[in-house]
Order: sequence, then C-alpha cells, then structure tokens
Amino acid sequence: MRVKKAVALGLGVTMIASTVLAGCGGSDKGSSTTKDGKANLSVFIFANDHESEIYNNMFKEYQEAHADTINDIDVQITTQDEYSTTLTGMMTANDLPDIFYVGPESVKDFVDNGYIENLQPILDKAGIKTDGLSAQEALNSYRYDGTQTGSGDIYALPKDASVFAYAYNKDIFDEAGIDYPDPENPYTYDEFVEVCTQLTKDTDGDGEIDQWGCGTADQFMMYQYIWSNGASFLSDDHKTVTIDTPEFKEAVQKYVDLTLVHEVTPTVEQDTSLGVYQRWLAGQEAFYACGTWDVAAFEDKETFPFNWDLCGYPTLSTGVSQTWLGTVGFCVSSKSENKDIAADLVSYLSTNEDGQRELSGISTGESIQLPNITTLAEGEFVDSIASGDLAFPSNVDVFFNYLGGTDKYSGKFMETTYTPNAEWMNLFFEGFANVKNGSMTVEDYIAQVQPEMQSALDKAWADAE
Repeated sequence: MRVKKAVALGLGVTMIASTVLAGCGGSDKGSSTTKDGKANLSVFIFANDHESEIYNNMFKEYQEAHADTINDIDVQITTQDEYSTTLTGMMTANDLPDIFYVGPESVKDFVDNGYIENLQPILDKAGIKTDGLSAQEALNSYRYDGTQTGSGDIYALPKDASVFAYAYNKDIFDEAGIDYPDPENPYTYDEFVEVCTQLTKDTDGDGEIDQWGCGTADQFMMYQYIWSNGASFLSDDHKTVTIDTPEFKEAVQKYVDLTLVHEVTPTVEQDTSLGVYQRWLAGQEAFYACGTWDVAAFEDKETFPFNWDLCGYPTLSTGVSQTWLGTVGFCVSSKSENKDIAADLVSYLSTNEDGQRELSGISTGESIQLPNITTLAEGEFVDSIASGDLAFPSNVDVFFNYLGGTDKYSGKFMETTYTPNAEWMNLFFEGFANVKNGSMTVEDYIAQVQPEMQSALDKAWADAE
C-alpha cells in the first residue's frame, strides 16, 4: 500500500508544540462517544504560532457552542516538517484522527486507499454550499470522480487558498530615499537589480555587507523567475521534465546572478550562518517573500519591528509577475464514527462566515489567511483594512491579483501538485547550492540532474498506475 506526501506545498515552515484541547465532561475520553451519546472528536493539523492560537480558540468556541452534541475536541498541532511523517505513522497503525489535512496531490491516493470520506453527501444533506467560496480552484482540487482529481465529489474543504507574494521593508527604502515599489506595475528584472544594488550596503562601516537588496530561498522563490520567463519544470501533461529549455536555463541563470554577479543577496555560506528568513526578520533584507499565513507574524512588532508592504516579484520575458498558490484541505477520516459532526466542524473552518471572519482577522484584528468567501473578501475584509481595524498591508490587492490573475499578475500551483510525489522535484534542489556558490554552471548542473529527475518522475507515474 502506497502512502504519498500528505500535504501540498504552500504553507510556510512552522514551529509549534503539540497541544490538546480538553472539552467539558471528560468521561469516556478514549472512545468516540460518551455514555450519554456526545461525540469525542480528534483533530491533527500543522500550524505556526499565530495560526495555532487562532485555531485553538476556534476549536474551543465551536465545542462550547455545540456542547449538547460534543464532549471533547482533542487537537494535536505539529510542525509542517513533522506532519507527513506523523500522519504516515497514523495510517500505518490504522489510527487516523477524525479530521486532518490532505493536499490536492494526495486526494486520489487517500480515497483509493480508503483513508478519507466522501464529503459530498454529507454537505448536501446538511445544506452546506460551496459555490460562494472565492477559492474555487482550490476547492476543485479536492474533487475526485474515481479516475482523476479536479472533478466529481468533494473529499475535502480548503483551509484556504494561500498566496506566496513578495514584501519589502519600507524603512530601508525610506532611509535610502528610494520610492516604494509600484504594486500595480511590478519591476522588470533589470529594474529590480538596480534597486537592490542601491539597497545593498555596509551600514556600520566595518567593510562587510550587512544589508542586502533581497533574500532568496531556493525551494520557494525560484519558481517565480522560471514561470515569468515562460518556462516550467514539466510538460503540460506532467510527464516530461522540461528544465533543459533555453527559457528555463536563462531564468535560473538570472536567479543565480543575483548572488554571483550582482551580489545583492547573501551568499550560500552567509545563508548557512544565518538563515535568509531570519535576516528578513532582523531587517537585513529589503525584499523577501510573504505568504498569506505570514501576515500576522509580520504585523507583530515584536516579531518584525519594521514598516512593510506587499509588491510583485520582478518580471522576466513574459512581463507577468508570477508566483505559486498553495492549498491544504480539511478532510474527514473514513473510519470516523462521527462523520457528520466532523464534517460540520470542517465546514465551520472552511465555509462558515463567522469562522472566516475569525481566520481572516475581520473579527479579531489579526489575519492568518484571506477569507474563503468572496463576499467577505470583497466587503468586510477590505473595509476592515481600510478602517485600520485589521492590521494588514495596504497593498492587499497584490494577494488578490495573484489569486485571481490580471494582465500583470498570475498565480498557479506548483508542478508537484499534479504528480504522484515530489521526489523528482527534490532532486533538483539537492545539489543546487553548487550552482549558487559558483562551483557548477547552470548548463552543467541541468545536464546532470535532468535525467535523474526524469527517471524519478517516470517511476512515480509507473508506481501510481
């Protein structure tokens, strides 16, 4: 029996200890129901610190509001890095929680192996609608018709549709006397390099660069250059590795040049001594990525004591700023003895207006995602930002532009979303530091790794059949 990667890429690296929420009336805690017929639910997710706090509050509020039918909600929260390993162990032990995360690339496998329940009949019976969700592409990725994903019944509801946008430190721009990036017109690559060059400097006069124009995290921030140059890791049918095209090589070269030629980003060695994300938090980089899940942390002055806002990634030959979208969905175990109640809780987390007000920050003032519901996103959410009731970057349209697409912005899922596993992709990044430190050329590296990636992809598809 195969178990694939459990969740889609698209949510940032997280750190939080496991927690347990105790409900009222703790008797019969080890069983799915109490003697008086109330449900005991178990939930397993990953979250960062800000997400964890909000989700724990939501589970507590939901349990209290449904005290007549729910005795306890046992919540385990782990890191994203540990999630898949732990979930695989639960599957092996046949001891899955009632509710857990699934990524689009795992829906077919999880359904075929009997892990997750078809939510469509439950949603229909309860009158729960999904046509008002703004994240329809994310929702459709959890549909399965018995042959392929993308159509058919719904097997999970999206936590969100996350966007990995770009951010800039306004204080660094102010100190340099440089105009802020125009959110409506992303920089070209050459414009971006020019600005980054002006912002890369030795601020304390010790002869060492201590402020960089930008930080780059290869496994999350190279796609933007490749896609904007009209290239891709895969063919349209997701069966052929296409990293040996001129467009792909050119994009990777421009990405590497930020480090080796223009020297506007820390070197591989410098990133090893202090991570690129930590440098952003320390105010040492003018540009860095910001996912929708990062906003609450970046708005927390104890975490990030700088003024900042959103902008687009630089554009290459297509003239379109591109980034990746991510999603992870709440599913219900097929072995759950409380499927209807579990599905209702999942709906509260994904489609319920009050739940979305809390997650998006409309009701709390602290956002960890965009609202899933279109009317909330276009109404109360933007109104709360405009009024100052919700701490959020003023250029929120950058998120929406990537999510919805414009003539200047585009977002899409990573190629691994459409393949049986991500092992073929991992091979590309395993040795990429050798290119970024100048010990291998882009041309030589691609010639070496492309056959390995193709072999791994062929095996993945063969094993899936």
